[in-house]
Amino acid sequence: MRRSVAVYQTRAGPVSSPQLAAWTKKYQAILHAGFAENPEPQSLSGRRGRPKHTKAQNLLLRLRQHGNSVLAFLEDFRVPFSNNQAEQDLRMMKVQQKISGAFRTLKGAQTFARIRAYLSTVRKNKRDVFQEIANALTGRPFMPSTAS
Repeated sequence: MRRSVAVYQTRAGPVSSPQLAAWTKKYQAILHAGFAENPEPQSLSGRRGRPKHTKAQNLLLRLRQHGNSVLAFLEDFRVPFSNNQAEQDLRMMKVQQKISGAFRTLKGAQTFARIRAYLSTVRKNKRDVFQEIANALTGRPFMPSTAS
């Protein structure tokens, strides 16, 4: 699916309705196979309440419930296939907290976050990081253009 969406992106056209329906059907088939491999738990005699689901069952239930969100990248090309970039942007903050234990002040944490956000923006726009740091220090910071 991911490779096919990339092809549609390069052609600058929307995904056709039959193709979208085929991918949705395939997604549903994968979920169906997952539910077949991980059947609902049988209720134990003498225990009240509903039986506990396994981690696999919980994942399958969430994937079924949020199927439209999971497949959003098929219809809206602005939605990334994964959230890896967002996780990477947060990772450095967590590493800094692990190393030093915590930030001494809120202002220090905000400054760290602002610098990291600037560097992330520079990288995402495929600019030279060192050159843009030098430009920022001389009063000419990089400002990405906004998409209209």
